[in-house]
Amino acid sequence: MSWFKRSDKKIVTPTKDKKETPDGLWYKTPKGDLIETKVLEQNNFVTPDEGFHTRIGSRQYFEIIFDTNKYQTIAPELQPGDPLTFEDTKKYSDRIVASQKKTGLKDAMEAAYGKTNGHPLVVACMDFSFIGGSMGSVVGEKIAKAIDVAIAKKCPFMLISKSGGARMMEAGFSLMQMAKTSAKLTQLSAAKQPYISYLTDPTTGGVTASFAMLGDINIAEPGALIGFAGPRVIKETIGKDLPEGFQTSEFLLEKGFLDFIVDRRELKDKLNQVIHLFKN
Repeated sequence: MSWFKRSDKKIVTPTKDKKETPDGLWYKTPKGDLIETKVLEQNNFVTPDEGFHTRIGSRQYFEIIFDTNKYQTIAPELQPGDPLTFEDTKKYSDRIVASQKKTGLKDAMEAAYGKTNGHPLVVACMDFSFIGGSMGSVVGEKIAKAIDVAIAKKCPFMLISKSGGARMMEAGFSLMQMAKTSAKLTQLSAAKQPYISYLTDPTTGGVTASFAMLGDINIAEPGALIGFAGPRVIKETIGKDLPEGFQTSEFLLEKGFLDFIVDRRELKDKLNQVIHLFKN
């Protein structure tokens, strides 16, 4: 290792002149491999060798789905409130402000209208980075307004779920969104416009028990955790080991809860096929 030894021992670089590798240049896959973040982005945030689907937000999904990444946001002015002045280890109002500052989002749901492969489409997408994608009043209201746009534009409605369930800090106000969104989906059905539900990792709790499983077509990403209660809770409750792959999208497909599974890299093409199916 003589070649590795520094010949000039007097080289001293001042701290202010030292250059460190910027954060976010590399991504470590579940198997431990390192890939460039740029490569991951070019692959729709799916690891090339493993096919592992990393968690992404609404803006990334909109970029994947909408033609030339052009779309109009729906109800961007909606802001969450704190009707119960809830407080646990931290005030709910403070959690909202902290999440907004960290994510650049106003809440856990973004909605937009645009075109995919030339077809008009309304997409509502949950953001797990905002308080675990939990369903609060703003989430329900944005879904409702997005459905109104789909009815007015006479186009399909797509909802991308990624959530830990109801937002406990809003208690009953949160749970009411289950009924509210289900009622709005009934209006969409009455208007004879299709609803495409796309379940991603994770989709759990009240979201699974309501709008996530109500699609005219229910599709999911590979390996997504989908269920009401988590596997650990179920195992402790029934006192039995669970089947291999329990609550994964592949398990639900086998049991008939899903129509098919879609690799994110093929999502836009599959959407085109589904929309053509409804048109015919």
